[in-house]
Amino acid sequence: MSSIIEGNKVIFTEEQEALVVKSWAVMKKNSSELGLKFFLKIFEIAPSAKKLFSFLKDSAIPLEQNPKLKPHAMTTCESAAQLRKAGKVTLKEANLKRLGATHFKYGVVDEHFEVTKFALLETIKEAVPEMWSPEMKSAWGEAYDQLVAAIKTEMKRSS
Repeated sequence: MSSIIEGNKVIFTEEQEALVVKSWAVMKKNSSELGLKFFLKIFEIAPSAKKLFSFLKDSAIPLEQNPKLKPHAMTTCESAAQLRKAGKVTLKEANLKRLGATHFKYGVVDEHFEVTKFALLETIKEAVPEMWSPEMKSAWGEAYDQLVAAIKTEMKRSS
């Protein structure tokens, strides 16, 4: 199973949506712990990424105990899980505008999105190893890519 290409646009298939929704339903039960693992992976790969988070900049609180890190990660996963078949992100427009403006404000660039995607896929692979497959990797990768495309569109509007 792979994404469908219509014109030059990749479409998120029903099968991909089902994989994302099914795996998210399992992971959501442990989302705060997974969210923490997700961000620890990001900061392990790219320690300088901590500077992009206002609540981490001058914090003396260890990352594992930061009360804002887990909710932020959960929002990322929930947003990707909300993607629907037609390749449309179903986040409310106001939320999408806020995401774009925030990512623009803090100077998020393509490399940051790539590190985040890698960390997300690795976290999911570890969270649901019995469900993990090339199809699931492709489904979550496509969901994330479509979410990032929507965020980047809003970032351009903020510039």
